[in-house]
Amino acid sequence: MFEMIMRIALLGVSLSIFGLIYRLIKGPSIHDRVVALDAIGINLIAIVALTSIVLDTSAYLEAILLLGILSFIGTIAFAKFLEKGEIIERERDI
Repeated sequence: MFEMIMRIALLGVSLSIFGLIYRLIKGPSIHDRVVALDAIGINLIAIVALTSIVLDTSAYLEAILLLGILSFIGTIAFAKFLEKGEIIERERDI
């Protein structure tokens, strides 16, 4: 019963990724696309976690941490780009 529920959860998260990919491509604004990209990262973490539970292993925990860090850094970079127009600020002393 538990394994069937986990597989249904995997299917649901996978379907939500397809919906988010649609929002990433057709989003009405760039802000919607950034939110969709962040949500795709969260759903990828959920898929890896559910797969780890189904396979009864802790080998994927490092992958979950790596995906979380990369998703966070990507979201911060996109937010900074939307706010200021550049990601890395360089002060020029002339």
